[in-house]
Amino acid sequence: MTYRIATLIAAGLFALTSAQADALQAQGRVIESADQFQVVAHRDRIEPMNAITNHRLDTLLPTLMDAADLDMWLVINREYAEDPVYFSLVPQPTFAARRTTMLIFNRHEDGHVEKLSVNTYPFGKPYESVWSGGDLDEQWQALATLIADKDPQRIGINVSKDWPVADGLTQGLHKRLLEVLPQHYQQRLVSAEDLVVRWVETRTEREVSILSSAVAVARGVIAEAFSNKTITPDVTTTDDVAWYIRERFEKLGLEPWFMPYVTFQRQGHRCDDNMPFCSTGNGIIKRGDVLHTDVGICYLAMCTDTQEMAYVLKHDENEAPQGLTDALATGNRWQDILTTEFVAGRSGNQILAATIKASQAAGINSSTYTHPIGFYGHAPGPTIGMWDNQGPTPVRGDWPLHANTAYAIEGNIKQSVPEWDGQMIQIMLEQTTFFDGDKVLYSAGRQTQWHLIR
Repeated sequence: MTYRIATLIAAGLFALTSAQADALQAQGRVIESADQFQVVAHRDRIEPMNAITNHRLDTLLPTLMDAADLDMWLVINREYAEDPVYFSLVPQPTFAARRTTMLIFNRHEDGHVEKLSVNTYPFGKPYESVWSGGDLDEQWQALATLIADKDPQRIGINVSKDWPVADGLTQGLHKRLLEVLPQHYQQRLVSAEDLVVRWVETRTEREVSILSSAVAVARGVIAEAFSNKTITPDVTTTDDVAWYIRERFEKLGLEPWFMPYVTFQRQGHRCDDNMPFCSTGNGIIKRGDVLHTDVGICYLAMCTDTQEMAYVLKHDENEAPQGLTDALATGNRWQDILTTEFVAGRSGNQILAATIKASQAAGINSSTYTHPIGFYGHAPGPTIGMWDNQGPTPVRGDWPLHANTAYAIEGNIKQSVPEWDGQMIQIMLEQTTFFDGDKVLYSAGRQTQWHLIR
């Protein structure tokens, strides 16, 4: 099955849907290779990325500024110290904030938001250049004059104690802003953290389709890595497989946001409740091993985070032992319990508590550490547990679940395996999903069968 992604993007950014992927799984057919998909060349990514940015600025930003009760939003940054939210707001290809770059979003009473810039180098559309030149003092004065002309009552700036993504205004720039503003405008400055978090966590329909494409490619590369194309038992190391994944992404023109890693579990190796993770690092892969990988890539500004499991068959085996099959099924049950608890308006802490309660009632030994995803692999939004904290997470765990947001459903279960003399196995799973306000949809299916290496 071949998907010409470039053509489909032009037609509306259609991608493999969760239902299609699950249907393939049910038929015994899975994503076997990244070659099933065509990744758009870097040159061809510019137009759709800018179309998405413009669409977000025109349709999403006015609503979010109104909800945050902001009349103006300032995003001010400098080259080599870009605001975390900056690249989600500017036309591509943009690689830096040249010199000092100032973006100003001014909301009118009718809801329309002006997109303005005060920069040495004007952006062009969708920004209207209010000032351009080379004198830094003149630039700051131009910003102050613009603010006075617009006379906003509440001016959002990117300063935050709790959200790194909303804390992009450096101390030096903040100080300079205060220096050029009259006292009565200084008093109108407020944190824009609510706006920033909502801007970064909210996914548009087009971004959801891109996310599906990116996840499908990532899962295809994992399938290649967890096969005899890559692994020869008793020869290949886990580090070899991790580097195969990294280099395969680079050949596809995809950027990993962290170094992929591959670990193993083995009969006779200790795994108990006191161990947060039971996998072992680099080593030679042997028959009978359980393998695990964690992979993250970014494509068309959307990032993925995926963990899957594989089993290396012994010489006399054609399938994984029943105990491993049962354990993977338990992992899928834990996923179902967690996603069932996704209710709009609930906080991340509430979802975590409900998941733990339901898992315990079902007799599942689970750990949940699920996070939002999108422009960043670890994105802002409701934190649903941490691997080292299965209790409430202050502030970020208190953030409510909103519709049109994406999540990495991440966690693990532990279960004894009869074929391993009752030894515990840890099933670590992570799949990218989209919450539409009613239900959770897997971006490109999920793992329900073991990857098998013969």
